[in-house]
Parts: sequence; C-alpha cells; structure tokens
Amino acid sequence: MNRKFTGKALALVMALAMLLSVLPIGSFAAGRIDYTIINPYENVDWGNWGQYKANLHTHSTVSDGRETFATMVETHYELGYDILAMTDHGTIDKGWTNLNTNPGITFVMNIKRGTPDIQGLTTARYEQISTGADRGGRGLVRVPFGIEHNAASFNNTHVNSFFCFWGDGYLGGTSYYDHILKGVEGAGGICVINHPGEYTGAKEFTPEEAYNPTNLKFNYIIRKFTHLFTDYQSCIGMEVVNKDDSRTRNDRKLWDTLLANVIPTGRNIFAFANSDAHSISACDTNWEVMVMPVNNPQNIRACMEKGAFFAASHNIKNPKEVARLEAETGLSIADENGYWFADRSLPEPKVTEIRVDNRADTISITAENHKTIHWIANGEVIQVGGFLDLNEHSDKIGSYVRAEIWGERAILYSQPFILEYKGAPTAKTFIFFDFGYILHEVENFFYAIVRDSVVLSALQKLALGKSPDF
Repeated sequence: MNRKFTGKALALVMALAMLLSVLPIGSFAAGRIDYTIINPYENVDWGNWGQYKANLHTHSTVSDGRETFATMVETHYELGYDILAMTDHGTIDKGWTNLNTNPGITFVMNIKRGTPDIQGLTTARYEQISTGADRGGRGLVRVPFGIEHNAASFNNTHVNSFFCFWGDGYLGGTSYYDHILKGVEGAGGICVINHPGEYTGAKEFTPEEAYNPTNLKFNYIIRKFTHLFTDYQSCIGMEVVNKDDSRTRNDRKLWDTLLANVIPTGRNIFAFANSDAHSISACDTNWEVMVMPVNNPQNIRACMEKGAFFAASHNIKNPKEVARLEAETGLSIADENGYWFADRSLPEPKVTEIRVDNRADTISITAENHKTIHWIANGEVIQVGGFLDLNEHSDKIGSYVRAEIWGERAILYSQPFILEYKGAPTAKTFIFFDFGYILHEVENFFYAIVRDSVVLSALQKLALGKSPDF
C-alpha cells in the first residue's frame, strides 16, 4: 500500500472528524434551516442584574380613580413594587407631591361621585418612598410623565405614554390613534396601546371566533393595528392582559396575529400586563418584571424599548388557554367557568436564565417555581418544556416564537424572539383607510370653533385650570 496515500487519507479523516466535532449535530441533515435568533434579553446579565416589579397603568381621583393619588402610591409601595407609573386620563404626572390636575377632567370623571379628594405625597414621604428609607433601601421609582390618552374618547383609543410632555388636557381622539401616536413620537416619548379588546368587542366572542380575519370587522381591526405598529416606532407594544382579563381574554390572539404581520416589516411588538387599578382591590392583578442592572428611569426606558422584561398576571379568563395548561400539567386549575385565578400563597415563577444558541438554533429558559413552559409560534403551542430546537418545528414556525412560563402563583409572558432565515415570511402590503379619521376631523372642527371663540376659549381654559386671556 502506498504509505504517502495512506497518510493523506488519515489526515483527511482526522480533519473531517475535527470539523464534525465543532458543528452542531444535524448540521448536515436534509432540510435544516439556519436561523438567526434576535433575543430581546441578549444583554441581560442574569447572575448580577435585578428583577424589578412594575405597574405602568394606574389611576387616582385626579381622573376617574376611587382612591387618592397618595393612597395609590402608598398601596403599591406596601405591595412591594419597585416601579410605578401614575397614568390618569388626560393629565400628565408631573410629580408625586405638587400634583398636576386638569379641573375640568377631574370634574367630568367624578360627576356622579361629587368633588373628589385630591391628595399627593408630602415632600418628606416622597423622599422616604423614592429612596426606600423604610423598606431596606429598595425605593419605588416614578416613571416620568405618565398619562392615559384620551380623556373624553368614547371608550376607545386608550393609549399610555411616558417620558414626554405631550397631551396634557387633551380631550379628543375617539377612534383615531394616529393623532396621539404621532404626537408622542414627535415629543420623544414611548407609548403602549391599552386593553384593545375593550373597544374591538372581541371579549364577547369565543377564542375561536375572536379576531378571525374572515370576519369583516376583525379583518379591519387587524389591518388597523398592523398599520399603527408599522408606522409608529415609539408605540412599543400593547397590553395583552388588563385587570381581571375580562376585556383582554382574547388579546393574546390579537398579539400573535399582529406579530405575524408586523415582524416581517422589521420591528417587534412587546407584551404588557397592567392592573389599570382605579381602586385598591384591583391593584396587583398584573404587572411587568423588568430585568435591569439598576432601577432608575433611564434603565426603565431602555428596558421597555429593548423588551428585556416579562408581562405577568395572576389570572387568565381565556378557557382555551386554561384547558391547555391543564393538559400540559395534569393539574385541575379551572373554575366552573373555565377561568384560572392564582393561588397567591405560593411563590411567583421567576426566570433565572435565557440562553440563545444561534449556531445550534436553540433557545432555553431556566425558571423557578413553575409547572410548565410552552412555546408559541403563529398562535399555537409548538413545544412544551424549557428547551426549544427550532429545526424540530420548522414546519410550524413563521417569523417569531415566544414563551409562556406558568406557575400556580402567576404566568409570565416572554417577549417575542424574532427569527430571520432564508424563506422567512415577508411583509404584506395592503391599502388601509382608518375611518376614525372622519371623527378626528369633526373633533378638529369643534376645537377650531372653541379656539376662535373668545367665550368658549375662556371657558375651556377655566375648565383646565388655566387663566383665560381677556
């Protein structure tokens, strides 16, 4: 045998063996897809960063809440919250001591209850709460300039914005989001669409019927929200759970539908869960878990914009989702209506690490105090367990996957992991006209009359607590 040939063959075999040892198993399998996974938690230092509990949607007697501003702040402090946004209707939160009010808004929203008590914190108490002086140094951080738009809209177009001074005292906006989103974006803020199921009417439908695109109404709604998230980068997400989930029970389905439409355009939609508390009894129904190095307003904004947080809830009122959890865990958790409410005596689930391996096309989640983790793509569960190999489910995957981490105390919703690969879904183009624009123009006409009338303009300024120009 030719020794020279044998030596070359042996070297070739050894080189091939070394190459195979560093490649993921299955790299040469037929049909394998090379995914690029965009991880919203990529920069999180799981071993050293803190996880901070936040509520970003709260009301007081400044608008239509039942409790004073001070009471709502104190309640969240007692409940162990680290972050709080006060978001009264049509009234920007300028601070927790010397409260900003719009008397006309306060009057209209409390007309059935009489003159409300408007009370903020004392300067001394604010100092204690913000520094955590009586809570082991763990302060409650205020999210700057929280507000819920719109004060006078007919149960429609409710949007929370933060970090910008825009919209204070504005009463309009019925059925037309663009005016608010454009204003917030121009002012340098960020915003979130609140409890969409309240105005879409999806809460009255079964999970199968809700947001079905063959229904002309839902088709219009899906196109409308697709347009909004595509056009306004500062609108970073939507509430997928609100209060006891009565209004939002089908809004996780809307979220999945919009993700499939919007992600191919180059952006994400983050999930939020808030109590929208108007009274103490509603506090702590839902919240966000924000993963940050230090709890301060700058990091809060960065965390919100990157999606390095989880939406969390104590309740689910979607029977299909509850039945799915029962099937996965073998537990009987549904009440007589098919709903689930958490056992608050138990510890909350907590994600301790997320790992993304772009070479192996895998994502893994490690968590504590949980019973199941399932992975969702295109609105359907594709995998149960903390480990996901994308190539095992490539026939079911579109442009994203997301995880839900459930324990008997709470459920955590991860933000979507965007997937880029050859053959990924592409952006859809369609013509859309928002009929809310017609109402918007009617409102503009009304405001023009008020602005140009000395008497009406003076009355408007008085209603907003401003001095009229005589």
